[in-house]
Amino acid sequence: MEEGSGNSGPLIGDEDSDPVVDIEQVFGIDSVDLENDSGMLGIDCQEFESESQQVLGVQGDDFGDGNQQPLEFDGRDLEESDQVFEFESNDRGNDSDQMIEIANSEHLNGLNGDAVTVGNQDNGTEGRSYSPPVVGMEFSSYDEAYNYYNSYSKGLGFAIRVKSSWTKRNSKEKRGAVLCCNCEGFKTLNEASNRRKETRTGCLAMVRLRLVECNRWRVDEVRLQHNHLFDPERAQNSKSHKKIDGGTKRKAEQTIDVEVRTIKLYRTPAADAVGYGSPNERHISEHVNQVTRLNLGYDDAQVLQGYFTQAQLLYPNFFYVMDFSDEGFLRNVFWIDSRSRAAYMYFSDVVAVDTTCLSNKYKIPLVAFLGVNHHGHSILLGCGLLGDESLESYIWLFRAWLTCMLGRPPQTIITNQCSALQSATAEVFPRAHHRLCLPVVIQSVLQNVGELGESVIFQTVLQKAVYNSMKVDEFEMAWDDMINSFGIRDIEFLHTLYKERERWAPVYFKDTLFAGMSISLPGESLCSFFKDDVHRQTSLKEFFKIHDLVLQNSFKKEALADYESKLFTSLLKTKSSYELQLSEIYTKEIFLKFQNEVEMMSSCISVTQTNSNGPCITFLVKERDAVGITRDVKNFEVIYDKNGQEVRCICSCFKFNGFLCRHALSVLSYNDIHEVPGQYILQRWRKDVKRIYKPDLGSNQININNPVQWFDHLHRRVTQVVEEGMPSEGHYMVAWQALKESLDKVRLVAKEAC
Repeated sequence: MEEGSGNSGPLIGDEDSDPVVDIEQVFGIDSVDLENDSGMLGIDCQEFESESQQVLGVQGDDFGDGNQQPLEFDGRDLEESDQVFEFESNDRGNDSDQMIEIANSEHLNGLNGDAVTVGNQDNGTEGRSYSPPVVGMEFSSYDEAYNYYNSYSKGLGFAIRVKSSWTKRNSKEKRGAVLCCNCEGFKTLNEASNRRKETRTGCLAMVRLRLVECNRWRVDEVRLQHNHLFDPERAQNSKSHKKIDGGTKRKAEQTIDVEVRTIKLYRTPAADAVGYGSPNERHISEHVNQVTRLNLGYDDAQVLQGYFTQAQLLYPNFFYVMDFSDEGFLRNVFWIDSRSRAAYMYFSDVVAVDTTCLSNKYKIPLVAFLGVNHHGHSILLGCGLLGDESLESYIWLFRAWLTCMLGRPPQTIITNQCSALQSATAEVFPRAHHRLCLPVVIQSVLQNVGELGESVIFQTVLQKAVYNSMKVDEFEMAWDDMINSFGIRDIEFLHTLYKERERWAPVYFKDTLFAGMSISLPGESLCSFFKDDVHRQTSLKEFFKIHDLVLQNSFKKEALADYESKLFTSLLKTKSSYELQLSEIYTKEIFLKFQNEVEMMSSCISVTQTNSNGPCITFLVKERDAVGITRDVKNFEVIYDKNGQEVRCICSCFKFNGFLCRHALSVLSYNDIHEVPGQYILQRWRKDVKRIYKPDLGSNQININNPVQWFDHLHRRVTQVVEEGMPSEGHYMVAWQALKESLDKVRLVAKEAC
């Protein structure tokens, strides 16, 4: 069995045992590739097996070595992602020229990565186009994978054979194989005496196949470069091509229907030609026109490629992936900047998926991932362009996003009501709390009740039913009264919406953390990150200019808010110890919201104990409205646990907004607790947390032979020293002295080497 090039460098702290065997025996899973950025070739590559075990194939060039090496995480990452990753890299010494030539369409024999056509033109059979195999392609069987490569080779003019294959231990079931060009290798000494003509040239062209989950066969490695001329006539009579009888041909012709999920991190010539409407490739087949693809013009293709190339040169951890169809059509794209990737590590609790542009048929089919930072501001956590709103497209996008986040799903994910989007969320994020964006739901109700949606009375009743209901039976009775009173029981949309009420009505998810997102007050909404900057006719070129501008403004806004929070001295409005305590902890924006709750404690006119069960005590807090009319008093049930100083109010302000409400504070005060317990001071709101926006790649192992990993590791560590050295002059002097000493030691090593 052939495994890599055999020239890999050691890993710090790693053993010399076979990493593939270790991982598969100990953990019982297949290996997954996760590669570093490669700015010179415009490649950013990470591959990952998600929680539902469906593989994203990634093709790219690695600057590392040829053996598989374990990627280790700290305990926190392993617990949250439940994944084990491995590096798998190509032999740069052997393959770098190949990859560069592929990317620049400069093959020895004119092979430029375009699809090749197989068919019998003499008897009128229309030719079938076969794109070159790429890493990540998946097939339903070994025979199907073999036939695909065999048909591709026949159209190009060379034959193939099985170089090696292997089975599972104590089983005859095949689990991997290497298919190579028929000119691979050389004759042995015994074969050299044979008078038959020498046909082997030591050609390295090959594909490596591996059996993965669900009994599917995946392409793990591809080498397209040949060192010989093609001979179509001789190849036609080869053993492998004689196997393509009528039945096999028909089976091979149907491979367009094979589920092939491929993510390529560079733009192939085939994609340039086919995906963007090149006149030389429009004749491939009639059904190709029906394949889902991005509706981009030629100029848009150049804009897309130019932006990604420049971004990757400027920002080493910029991540992007492209999804191509079998025929080379660009279907979907995802990208995320380095800072946003790092920010997710701090704010991964709640993520919203904004599909406004895609759902409303904007010129750019944009999908944005949004989060909330420590100031309560919206932040961008990635963007995608989708060819359609199908389940397959959303699954691809979510898996691509999850891959670059190292398999760490959010606690809560918020989407709209699209059924395909909801299904994709359930498949890719099965453990996350999935909720629908409440302001969008309210707006959809108003749009589906006709003229009644413009009625102020109806809007008031609807908002009261949704926002003011404290218990499930209260909401259900209020909803039923509303549809009966306004005569809208026969509207089918409302029936469907009511069936999904557990995904959007606040009363059903009081245990779900939202950090102020989605559970907005009446009249508020979850604003798109790009707000009014992107319109229905905004072009892709205009969008990328807006994208960078809005992103930079977002960074500046956060930096300014950090500065203001650091210098902020709050004007205390009460004598409450809670206000004083959190004025020194919360960022300015969050403190002002919490301060309002402290002020409103004065409206809580009484706290009464109603029940006791051991250490758990139930209190009833009576609150009057703003104008102080006693007959408009509301009752709020609050449960307090003396042992753990845990407090829970029926209004769920803490879960929805991330800080305690006035009712909970009143109960704490009633029980002589003069400080907010630590578990109710979320780390995400603290102003004293040093947030270093450099991606944590999740690995404690550095390949000592990989300069790219050297740079990334040193850069992250030095950045951390800089951040830690900024608070005061004392910090600065210590950091500077440490850096100076380190630099002197490095220079000493350089002198000794000379």
